[in-house]
Amino acid sequence: MRIEILTPDQELYSGEGSAVYAPGKDGSLGILENHAALITSLRSGKVEVVTPNGRESFDVDGGVLEVLNNKVIILAE
Repeated sequence: MRIEILTPDQELYSGEGSAVYAPGKDGSLGILENHAALITSLRSGKVEVVTPNGRESFDVDGGVLEVLNNKVIILAE
Protein backbone atom coordinates (compact mmCIF):
# COMPACT_ATOMS: atom_id res chain seq x y z
CA MET A 1 0.00 0.00 0.00
CA ARG A 2 1.05 3.61 -0.48
CA ILE A 3 1.99 5.52 2.69
CA GLU A 4 2.60 9.24 3.15
CA ILE A 5 3.52 10.95 6.42
CA LEU A 6 3.47 14.73 6.16
CA THR A 7 4.08 17.62 8.58
CA PRO A 8 3.53 21.32 7.87
CA ASP A 9 7.29 21.64 7.28
CA GLN A 10 8.32 18.45 5.51
CA GLU A 11 7.52 15.04 4.12
CA LEU A 12 8.70 12.43 6.64
CA TYR A 13 7.92 9.38 4.52
CA SER A 14 6.49 8.64 1.10
CA GLY A 15 6.60 5.14 -0.33
CA GLU A 16 5.33 1.61 -0.18
CA GLY A 17 4.72 -0.36 2.98
CA SER A 18 2.87 -3.40 4.26
CA ALA A 19 1.74 -2.04 7.64
CA VAL A 20 1.39 1.16 9.67
CA TYR A 21 1.16 1.27 13.47
CA ALA A 22 -0.01 4.57 14.95
CA PRO A 23 -1.09 6.05 18.30
CA GLY A 24 -4.80 6.67 17.79
CA LYS A 25 -6.62 9.05 20.10
CA ASP A 26 -8.64 6.16 21.57
CA GLY A 27 -5.91 3.50 21.38
CA SER A 28 -3.23 2.02 19.16
CA LEU A 29 -4.00 1.34 15.50
CA GLY A 30 -2.65 -1.26 13.13
CA ILE A 31 -3.31 -0.69 9.43
CA LEU A 32 -2.62 -3.51 6.96
CA GLU A 33 -3.08 -3.68 3.19
CA ASN A 34 -6.68 -3.39 1.95
CA HIS A 35 -7.87 -1.89 5.25
CA ALA A 36 -11.38 -0.43 5.31
CA ALA A 37 -11.76 3.32 4.85
CA LEU A 38 -10.99 5.20 8.06
CA ILE A 39 -10.34 8.71 9.36
CA THR A 40 -9.14 9.20 12.93
CA SER A 41 -7.17 11.62 15.07
CA LEU A 42 -3.78 10.75 16.53
CA ARG A 43 -2.21 11.48 19.90
CA SER A 44 1.48 12.01 20.59
CA GLY A 45 3.65 8.95 20.08
CA LYS A 46 5.49 6.89 17.48
CA VAL A 47 4.23 6.00 14.02
CA GLU A 48 5.89 2.84 12.71
CA VAL A 49 5.93 1.86 9.05
CA VAL A 50 6.88 -1.61 7.81
CA THR A 51 8.69 -0.96 4.53
CA PRO A 52 10.28 -3.38 2.05
CA ASN A 53 13.63 -2.53 3.73
CA GLY A 54 12.54 -2.99 7.35
CA ARG A 55 10.83 -0.76 9.92
CA GLU A 56 10.98 3.01 10.18
CA SER A 57 9.56 5.03 13.06
CA PHE A 58 8.59 8.68 13.37
CA ASP A 59 7.67 10.72 16.44
CA VAL A 60 4.44 12.72 16.10
CA ASP A 61 2.70 15.17 18.42
CA GLY A 62 -0.78 14.32 17.17
CA GLY A 63 -2.47 14.70 13.81
CA VAL A 64 -4.93 12.95 11.52
CA LEU A 65 -4.73 9.55 9.79
CA GLU A 66 -6.76 8.66 6.71
CA VAL A 67 -7.03 5.28 5.00
CA LEU A 68 -8.71 5.16 1.58
CA ASN A 69 -8.24 2.92 -1.46
CA ASN A 70 -5.16 1.15 -0.06
CA LYS A 71 -3.43 4.47 0.69
CA VAL A 72 -2.54 5.80 4.16
CA ILE A 73 -2.02 9.52 4.63
CA ILE A 74 -0.91 10.92 7.98
CA LEU A 75 -0.99 14.67 8.51
CA ALA A 76 1.19 14.92 11.61
CA GLU A 77 2.04 17.75 13.96
